[in-house]
Amino acid sequence: MSTTRNYGHPLRFGVETSAPAETGHDVAVLAGEEALTLAAWSAARTEGVVLAPRIAVDDRAPAMVARAAGSLQSLSGGRVELVLESEDADAVTAVIEAVRALEVDRPIPIWLSGSDPEIVALAGRIADGLVVGVDEFGADINAAIDRAATEAGRDVREVRRAVVLSDERSAENLITLVVHHGVSSFALRSGTVDEGLVHAVRAGAERALPPGALSARPIRRADVRALRRPGIGYDLVPEGLAETAVEPGDPAFPSVRSTYLRGGDPGLVLRPSTVDEVVSAIEFARTHRHLPLGIRSGGHGISGRSTNDGGLVIDLGRLDEITVLDESSRLVRIGPGARWRDVATALQPHGWALSSGDYGGVGVGGLATAGGIGFLGRKHGLTIDHLTAVEMVMADGSVVRATADESPELFWAARGAGANFGVAVAFEFAVDEVGDVGWAQLTFRAPDPAAYLESFGRVVADLPRETTPFLILGQGMAQIMAMVDSADPELIIGQLQPFADAAPLTQQQVVIAPYAAVMNMFPESPHQGRGEPVSRSVLAREITPGFASASDDLINSGASHFFQIRTVGGAIADVPADATAYAHRDAGFSLTVMGSNAQRLDRWFEPVRRQSNGLYLSFESGRDPERITDAFPPATLERLRRLKAELDPDNLFRDNFNIAPAETRSAS
Repeated sequence: MSTTRNYGHPLRFGVETSAPAETGHDVAVLAGEEALTLAAWSAARTEGVVLAPRIAVDDRAPAMVARAAGSLQSLSGGRVELVLESEDADAVTAVIEAVRALEVDRPIPIWLSGSDPEIVALAGRIADGLVVGVDEFGADINAAIDRAATEAGRDVREVRRAVVLSDERSAENLITLVVHHGVSSFALRSGTVDEGLVHAVRAGAERALPPGALSARPIRRADVRALRRPGIGYDLVPEGLAETAVEPGDPAFPSVRSTYLRGGDPGLVLRPSTVDEVVSAIEFARTHRHLPLGIRSGGHGISGRSTNDGGLVIDLGRLDEITVLDESSRLVRIGPGARWRDVATALQPHGWALSSGDYGGVGVGGLATAGGIGFLGRKHGLTIDHLTAVEMVMADGSVVRATADESPELFWAARGAGANFGVAVAFEFAVDEVGDVGWAQLTFRAPDPAAYLESFGRVVADLPRETTPFLILGQGMAQIMAMVDSADPELIIGQLQPFADAAPLTQQQVVIAPYAAVMNMFPESPHQGRGEPVSRSVLAREITPGFASASDDLINSGASHFFQIRTVGGAIADVPADATAYAHRDAGFSLTVMGSNAQRLDRWFEPVRRQSNGLYLSFESGRDPERITDAFPPATLERLRRLKAELDPDNLFRDNFNIAPAETRSAS
């Protein structure tokens, strides 16, 4: 009686071709002298097709193969696998080592080709799979692979089996190979794959094997599994998330472990690409409430709470679509993983813009749930003031659309405190008509920071709404970055001139440019934060002599290496204080300072805080519970706590600036 011998891999069907692969099958094996070139051609013209160039490695330098593989992996979005041909085990080993040394987002699976005993054993020891002709494949090869894998300390499921068909076989033949020999990939040497045959083989294999036996869940190598953190059900990750999940031993881990400023070492990063997958990620997080949970929109943040040590991270970077829903009303739908540089670039051809901070690398999700103090703020308001709808996955896994009419209380909370209530998976904004803008970078001598601050405050008090200036102040130096929502040179110069009259100007650059150009002026940089960021933030109605004096002491103390004031007011103040969870509408200025030592910075910052009238949480890294009371006035905070008790009573979304649920009394 025959027994099943299946390794749990999903079935894949494709063709082995020397022509460009444009079929929709799971795998296309490109053979021949120009396999790498063909693979590159196909990668640029296909989606969803796995490309597996067959490479003769005897006369190729390992580094050259590795570089080509890395480029292909990047070009194809992670769809490349390599098939190495050689009877020289040392040459194959050298190529495998070179490819695995690449720093790529997704590992490149490596198959060996051939039935030579030394190559078969090598596949079992270090490769990801073995491919042979169907007539060469048999139980002896399977046993040799398993024996070599076991001796190397590997799980035999780490090695996939594939066969090349010289002609089309019956469904029964292929089902036997799947069920009794563990073959999971079939490549037809010529012609096209019969979709009816594919369906018959899948159905037959599923009937013959236990439910769920054929899974897309990746089998990680033993050295990767050895780095898993305790308390995480790695093998319980939903199948739809398992393929893109990142563990501490994965090649992609260095690129996702940290944020812009904060170093991290999470135990697992889930990277959903659909709303349903976000729901699955939240369900998984609910079963791991003992672990920290970070929600990451994909861009840079100050506090770094979207990473942690040993916990879970849900990275929404793949939900990054930008869609115009209605041209006439300028209604745009944006995914939380989009970057503001991409949003600005997408809106520019329409003559539109959406105020979005001062750096295009910021992710949409974090800023659009906190406020959004940007260069167009005084003319057009906060980012959240343009929000017309938000879709969120709640703590119980439900998906809620919140607008002024649907779930209005959640819509209110999402605009300023959204991270506490769920995971935003889509935003709808009514954006502004914005043409070219005036963009200025002005540098001044400022030997007396207090005096300069007071003069800056006086200029801003009389400044028309078209201009939104941000100030960076240091010892002896001041720099203003300002945007004027106009392309009229005379208006631009006229609104900037009072700054030039207030202090000696040492350097200036004023240009007329698209808003998108400003959002794209700084290059992207990898997120490789180290340690804990130390950032403090306050809001102030005006720059009083007391505020200026305390700021002067702070700057001259050396405790802060960054001191920035963003102007607010204008259109931001037009919105009633109780209209959104962001309630400090009467503020005129938002201050952010950064330092390297929290205790030293707090010593000098506390006098500044005493001169303030609120807090913008996006720029605060302190974990003192009092910061929540600074950020939200009493009535706002109480309203938020009641809603938290209703929507997230178990406080799943707590690893941020947490709003604790209001205590509820049970009926007696």
